[in-house]
Amino acid sequence: METTQLQEQFDAFLKENAKFVGGNSAAGTRARKALGELSKLAKARRNEITTEKNARKEAKA
Repeated sequence: METTQLQEQFDAFLKENAKFVGGNSAAGTRARKALGELSKLAKARRNEITTEKNARKEAKA
């Protein structure tokens, strides 16, 4: 996974959140969707890091 995906989703959230704060209720839905995607990407990255960390530990042993 590329960290650019995380950055893109975060940027999308910031953009839609700003619209929501400005009074656009529909942007709130889009902001929540971006946060959901961020959550999925973050979980996937956490798993990748754990896998790589364990592989490094096994390589040392």
